[in-house]
Amino acid sequence: MNSQQSTVNSQLLCLLQLAFAPVGAYSYSEGIESLVETGAIANEVTLRNWLQDSLQFGAIRVEAAVAVRAFRATKMADLKALCYWNSWATAAKETEELRSQSWQMGRTLMRLLLDLRSSSRASLTPIPNPSMTIVQEFVESGGNQCNFAIGFGIAAACWQIEEEAAMLGYLYSWATNLASAGVKLIPLGQTAGQQLLLDLRSQISCTAQEVLTLEDDELGSCSWGLALASMAHETQYTRLFRS
Repeated sequence: MNSQQSTVNSQLLCLLQLAFAPVGAYSYSEGIESLVETGAIANEVTLRNWLQDSLQFGAIRVEAAVAVRAFRATKMADLKALCYWNSWATAAKETEELRSQSWQMGRTLMRLLLDLRSSSRASLTPIPNPSMTIVQEFVESGGNQCNFAIGFGIAAACWQIEEEAAMLGYLYSWATNLASAGVKLIPLGQTAGQQLLLDLRSQISCTAQEVLTLEDDELGSCSWGLALASMAHETQYTRLFRS
């Protein structure tokens, strides 16, 4: 195996590990649980429409764009930019539930990143870049309230994952989590869940490419449906997912 192929394989393995890192994403439905209860999402078609529209117009598109900015700021060791976009991401959360979810997942990811760096089993640590100073500085400056998009961008940069690939991984892991929530709640069969992810591939790819070129003043979304669903979920009588 030549060095180029080895590097590509290493980046792919790092991306897979990052995209499916144990940060607690499975605990959240991002409003889908309340939408299923009201009947707004009732089958594979309505779930696919919700996720596709979210990728095209919703908050996840903006969060991916914020992850891009965190990625680039980490590459430039720009702590000021990281703190700014983390605060921006916090302000963009429309409900306490969504904000708490983002902070919990981001905090867990940053802790995992630092724990892997400091592991004594260095040969098994998947971080090829030993320079993690910016991560430590960010945590010390208030990283306990790190949004997940920020943490993901930081981790992708530290693990030297290619930018577009990182965004594909970010969006695909989001879609996988919510497809899984729909499978449990509607309920759907596992085959329907996998078909749903296949159907979303094109939109995931388009969104990943789009967020790489968005200017700062283009960061906006149509997410009132998500906000209402999230607020309803906070007071829902019975819940499988965390609020």
